[in-house]
Amino acid sequence: MKKHVLLPIGAIVAAGLAATAMTAPAQAGKVTSSDKLASAAGVGDVVKFWLDGNGYKLKSADPYGMEHNRVPKHVSKGAPAADGKPGIVPAIGDEKMTAAKSKNVNLPKTVGRVFFSIGSGLYSCSASSVQSAYHNLVATAGHCVYDIETNHDVVDNWIFIPGYYDGKAPWGVYVGKQAFTHYDFDVYEDADRDYAFVTVYNGIGYDLQKKFVDRGPLGNNVGGQGLAYNQKVGAPVFVFGYPSAPQGDGDYVWTGQTLKWCYGKPYFPVKEPSVKAEEQVGLKCSMTGGSSGGPWILKYSSARRLGYINGVTSLGGDTDGNSRSDMISSPYFDGETFGVYKAAYSLWSGSLVRKDGTIGITEAKSE
Repeated sequence: MKKHVLLPIGAIVAAGLAATAMTAPAQAGKVTSSDKLASAAGVGDVVKFWLDGNGYKLKSADPYGMEHNRVPKHVSKGAPAADGKPGIVPAIGDEKMTAAKSKNVNLPKTVGRVFFSIGSGLYSCSASSVQSAYHNLVATAGHCVYDIETNHDVVDNWIFIPGYYDGKAPWGVYVGKQAFTHYDFDVYEDADRDYAFVTVYNGIGYDLQKKFVDRGPLGNNVGGQGLAYNQKVGAPVFVFGYPSAPQGDGDYVWTGQTLKWCYGKPYFPVKEPSVKAEEQVGLKCSMTGGSSGGPWILKYSSARRLGYINGVTSLGGDTDGNSRSDMISSPYFDGETFGVYKAAYSLWSGSLVRKDGTIGITEAKSE
């Protein structure tokens, strides 16, 4: 049985961030791995799996994380080796916006919970909608998509619920279509590459007659964060997620039913060799398991609830021995991260809900 000892956990073109075209830096060797999640024929079964019985499975899911032997440690001061110039992709709706400031912290609509199954186990992580050509892309941790426990490539029954609150899906359920991650995570479970980008079908809901309803593309409903890579470490970030695991002393301060956040200046490097983490970015934060995959957002505008995803929660734990979580960490987003993102950016998913409220295969666009 999985030991949930870590967290995985898992607007704006602003000054200091360089704009970028959708061209990935040249990379040597294989960078991107991809696998299918739900086929068109299987989407209805996935939605029913989670929503039947008034969604009791959603509240039954356990937090999921990568199992590591020790708490990740901040070993020294330093800077990551960027593999190119700093770059950003603007958030949905902010392609021509200028910087905005706000003193209030309004929670982003883009963030939600990921649910999936492995065998008979039900699990949860966190994630966010991110900019893409068809507004159908989710950013999360690699271990929240790829099966790190068995010999299967990906987990089963993968869905994303943006704005999840106490078992509710206000903008519908988005079934994963195809997952993209770095080759080194897929093959070697390298935590330094613990990120994934998932294309999702149009949102699906139930009406009063228990018929399926098409809720439209993800980004059209909740927006999508921008993306930043090859940035200097140290600029403040907001981290959002749905922690649900108890603290080490048994205190259930988190429930997983509402969105939480941390704020601070990241530090580098964080290491934990048992999961091949040698160059992660750390942050002081008390979120526990279930927050894995949650976005680290740079230049977050509380007014527009948008910014640039510059990391996703991967690891975490108790660094001072008081049996309470006090840190989380993320892979450093570099040009190879952008290459994985770009591989998913232009892929279409579409709607699978017929006019009669049943699930069926619609006319597809070429991918």
